Amino acid sequence: MSENKIKQMGKVGVLLGGRSAEREISLMSGSGVLAALKSWGVDAHAFDTGERSLAELAAEKFDRVFISLHGRYGEDGSLQGALEQLGIPYTGSGVMASAIAMDKIFTKKIWQHHDLPTPNYAALTSDSDLQKVADELGFPLIVKPPHEGSTIGISKVNSASEINEAYALAAQFDDEVLAEEFIQGRELTVAVLGVGAQAYALPVIEIVAPEGNYDYQNKYFTDDTKYLCPAPIDAGLTAHIQKICVDAYRAINCEGWARADVLLRASDNQPFLIEINTSPGMTTHSLVPMAARAAGMSYEDVCMEILQTARLKIKSEVKKGSD
Repeated sequence: MSENKIKQMGKVGVLLGGRSAEREISLMSGSGVLAALKSWGVDAHAFDTGERSLAELAAEKFDRVFISLHGRYGEDGSLQGALEQLGIPYTGSGVMASAIAMDKIFTKKIWQHHDLPTPNYAALTSDSDLQKVADELGFPLIVKPPHEGSTIGISKVNSASEINEAYALAAQFDDEVLAEEFIQGRELTVAVLGVGAQAYALPVIEIVAPEGNYDYQNKYFTDDTKYLCPAPIDAGLTAHIQKICVDAYRAINCEGWARADVLLRASDNQPFLIEINTSPGMTTHSLVPMAARAAGMSYEDVCMEILQTARLKIKSEVKKGSD
């Protein structure tokens, strides 16, 4: 990229940290993104939204920002709405797409409407008959808060005696809880880059965690989890999975970048969409940089490609007053 184009990026804020349960991961992601952008010569600066106010953000007069926040207050549409109000172009999906993707229950409704494969599920509240729902979905099943990521608050329920405890754990994070059919099979993830018809999938990654437990510790802090990239899947099935993930991305109107998680059922190689992350991790253990490397893109390359997509998503309306 030419020096002139880099200068055109202007003053760039890397938004990191935040106030969600994923703050620690966001700090790591944001630090990596900041270093990558600086290596290009971008005038990039860290801005911790968990410690500084929107007034301070406005005062910084950033020309654009790279959102490297995970979870609530950064990935859920609330910050995106503030940036639209402030007129600061930003990376990633807009207000609506961010809010939908953050809500796993609503995401599944959208995907079902588009005939995209996702496991059967039920939305649970304090008034739900947990035992009845568990019997309908069958065992084992997964119970999790629909607005959290990084496996926070998730439980695998193997019998009726465990459902109440699993619900109580997830309900610490959300008023409504997601109970989902358990899919036995291979765990895959697919990063998608771009906007609209130009959106494309990066190579599929297969995740092989110790004892099949891809939890918070195994995601970020150990080297015991194995990542196979490209995943050892035949070309036809790989293309099918990538298409489903791009379709899932477009169905929610994501843009810039995202990462879709998929389970490939062992019995028949049927892929099922689990969730989509509109601000994926960018740590040393993260999967988007890994997929990018397999596609011939460096960490620095993918950060710059994402930064170039920063824009305001809501078009301003100028109305003339009547005489």
